[in-house]
Amino acid sequence: MAEIRFDPARAALVVIDLQKGIVGMPTEPRSPSEVVRNAGRLAAALRAQGAFIVLVTVSGSADGKDRLHPACDSPMTPGGKRPADWSELVAELAPQVGDHVIVKRQWGAFYGTDLDLQLRRRGITTIILCGIATCFGVESTARDAYERGYEQIFAEDAMASRSAAEHEHAIRRVLPRIGRVRSTAEILSGAG
Repeated sequence: MAEIRFDPARAALVVIDLQKGIVGMPTEPRSPSEVVRNAGRLAAALRAQGAFIVLVTVSGSADGKDRLHPACDSPMTPGGKRPADWSELVAELAPQVGDHVIVKRQWGAFYGTDLDLQLRRRGITTIILCGIATCFGVESTARDAYERGYEQIFAEDAMASRSAAEHEHAIRRVLPRIGRVRSTAEILSGAG
C-alpha cells in the first residue's frame, strides 16, 4: 500500500461509539480495550498536531421514540433497560478542550447532527475514522462522508465489530472503495 500523507490542520479524527455501553460488548477481531487504546493513541497524537477531534456517541430517549424503527427481518433492539452511563464516553477518550462531542440517534454520524457543518467550518478535507462497530457506525459514517466528498483514512486496528467476518467484510470489500485502510502507526507516520 502506498504511504499516506495528510495535513493535520485539515484533518479530523472521528471516533465512533467508544462509550461504556458499546465497549462493554464482546467484539472481534480485537477486543474493545485494544480499539480504545489505539483510538486514544490517535486522538492524543493528532490533537497535539492540530487535528480536530470528534467524539461520537449513540443514544436515545428513554421511550425510544427518537430512534429509527423500520420494519426489518433482523431488528437491532436493546436488550432490556440500559444503565444510566451506557452512552458516556470511556475515560480514555474523555473530551479535551477543543474536541467536539456529537450524540447521534442512528448508525451514521452525519444525519441529524452538526458533523458536516463543524467539519466544513474548520476547512476539514480529510476524515480519519475509527470505533465500534466497523460494519455499522463506522461504515455508515464513511459512506455518508464519501458522498459528501471527504478524503478518508480508516484506522483498521482501532475498529472492531460483533464478529470478525463483519469486520473483514467492511475492511476488505467496502472501505477500500471509498478511502484508504491503514494501521494506527501508518496513520501517525503520515501526519505532517
